[in-house]
Amino acid sequence: MRHCFYYVAIIAAIFAGCRQSGQNANQDKQEAAQADAAPNAITHSFFVAGPQFTGIIDEQNEVIWDAGRKSARDGFVLPNGNILICWSDTIKEFTREKEVVFTYVRHESNRELGTAVRLENGVTMITELGNNPRIIEVNKDGEILHQLPLQPETDNAHMQTRMARKLPNGNYLVPHLLAFAVKEYTPEGEIVKTFMTDRPELGGREAENWPFTAIRLANGNTVINLTHGNKTIEVDSEGTIVWKMSNDDVEGDPFADPCGAQRLSNGNTVIASYGTKGDIKLFEVTPQKEIVWTYEGPYKVHHFQILTTNGKALEGVPLK
Repeated sequence: MRHCFYYVAIIAAIFAGCRQSGQNANQDKQEAAQADAAPNAITHSFFVAGPQFTGIIDEQNEVIWDAGRKSARDGFVLPNGNILICWSDTIKEFTREKEVVFTYVRHESNRELGTAVRLENGVTMITELGNNPRIIEVNKDGEILHQLPLQPETDNAHMQTRMARKLPNGNYLVPHLLAFAVKEYTPEGEIVKTFMTDRPELGGREAENWPFTAIRLANGNTVINLTHGNKTIEVDSEGTIVWKMSNDDVEGDPFADPCGAQRLSNGNTVIASYGTKGDIKLFEVTPQKEIVWTYEGPYKVHHFQILTTNGKALEGVPLK
């Protein structure tokens, strides 16, 4: 009789083990499915210059620094941790404690400021728009060290240019919205290259492919956000389109007046959906046109700077 109880106990233990193993397997499958279903396996913290908020948002989508003033145009978190911000009338550099350590006020002959970039030599590059559209470079005291006139082909100050940037060769890459052109200027103001954005394969002028952001890549290509045209393109050094993405390539119509853009080191592109009426304010796409990350918080984004990815700071950006 003891032997019978012994064998019964063994069989019961085997069945219990199988049942527990099955439960563990099902749990593992559920956890794997949940992981696969996670929409934002990628996390970013980022600086925002926008109509409702200007400051820094962490990887949990929480505000960790607020400039205290809305409607910024451009700006960056600098390598020293300070924040450089451009509004339409003034540019300021703040410490994290909000001490102002640099100020530039728009010249009275112009109506708007559009760009603020701190160059490697410590000089600040600025675009002024209005009767005297120009790029200037100023020192830490706000004194102009260099300037050159721009050729935006319009008297509409607000639409003359946006995110101008200085290139490693010393030239300037300037998107001119109503000229449907991204122009490369020498320091003397000579235009040496022009990429037109009203070309037939993009829908012509009727498509309103106004160039807003232009980014020169290390390989010589240029990424251009076409606001109103709701497209992002990449052209080679001759202006041939080598990559294009629009709402035709993805569900949900995330391209809505795309303004700011950033090409990441992994080849992905982050795009600001400034005119969105939905939830997506920022989104990251792969070269294969797959959306792999979105910011769906409350604040619209005009310009931005990705600061960290999954807790790791991007090159040239302080972690805190």
